[in-house]
Amino acid sequence: MPYIAAVSGITLPHKVNQLDVKAQARSLFADKVEHAERLLQAFDNTGIVTRNFAKPIEWYGESSTFEERNNEYIKLALQYSEQAVEQVLTETGISKDALTDIIFVSTTGLATPSIDALLINKMQLPQHINRTPVWGLGCAGGVAGVAKASAAAKANANAVVLLVAVELCSLTLIKSDYSKSNFIGSSLFSDGIAACLVMGDNHGIQHQIKIKANSSKLYYDSLDVMGWDFNDNGFKVIFSKDIPTIINKYIKDDVDAFLQKQGIRLSDISNFIFHPGGRKVIEAYTAALAITEVDLQNTRDVMTENGNMSSVTVLYVLGRFLKQGFIDGYGLMLAMGPGFSSEMLLLEMKN
Repeated sequence: MPYIAAVSGITLPHKVNQLDVKAQARSLFADKVEHAERLLQAFDNTGIVTRNFAKPIEWYGESSTFEERNNEYIKLALQYSEQAVEQVLTETGISKDALTDIIFVSTTGLATPSIDALLINKMQLPQHINRTPVWGLGCAGGVAGVAKASAAAKANANAVVLLVAVELCSLTLIKSDYSKSNFIGSSLFSDGIAACLVMGDNHGIQHQIKIKANSSKLYYDSLDVMGWDFNDNGFKVIFSKDIPTIINKYIKDDVDAFLQKQGIRLSDISNFIFHPGGRKVIEAYTAALAITEVDLQNTRDVMTENGNMSSVTVLYVLGRFLKQGFIDGYGLMLAMGPGFSSEMLLLEMKN
């Protein structure tokens, strides 16, 4: 059974207080948007205290083209991906030459050749490594990436699969977008980079988090809930207020059905490794699944300290469980993303 050996998340040099981000948003939008002060209250209701940004906050107040922002994405994605990979290899003592597969997940920039190809060149990773660039899964991409890494490790018991997730959400900001979605996105999203190693059965490690099963679901007729509209200025965010409603409507039945296939129930889950989304999303999870705030403490703490880093966030949450401890038993990884969609993983966790 494939297992997770380690997770490494990057601490970016530009961690900014949420109040400072709000002040910046006020300076950019207040005199251009009707009811701007009311919309700016969204910054106060997120539960976020600090945000991870790839650039100094002053940079976002300057004029930039989509080309310039995307070039920054390519440069910084490569720089911080290398740092995350070096960290996770050092932590496990695994040589880069042992890597058999690389999965690269992102939704916040464009590159062809993809970032994984650039990373292989820069780090001189094995030339015959199996490459899988995954684009467009948004917040669900972290869980989906682990599932895809697990599938590669299940197919090859000798596999050493490197998952790299990069989201530089701040670089997608369009200053001329005065929509409510942009306000909400500006109050939540930030930057993050993480690397994760998933191993096949023929490798041993002291602390194992085994990957038992996964589930993907796309909800019909919900394409406008979350995603991007692409225009001459870049990535225009789509972010519906209906996300908590959808979670309340579907997630309990979806989780129960997934776990039932594995012969267990929700009450058997000891560790909840959830992508936060936002404060209202966390509240929807706790209400729909009848779990406690303590169950989602790591999820809440990661969001409070970093903001919503899209696909990367759930890997930071997993890393927090690894560093601060988990309860022996089952773990459930869960995230929602564009489509509208859900991704779930059942983990068997033993210290």
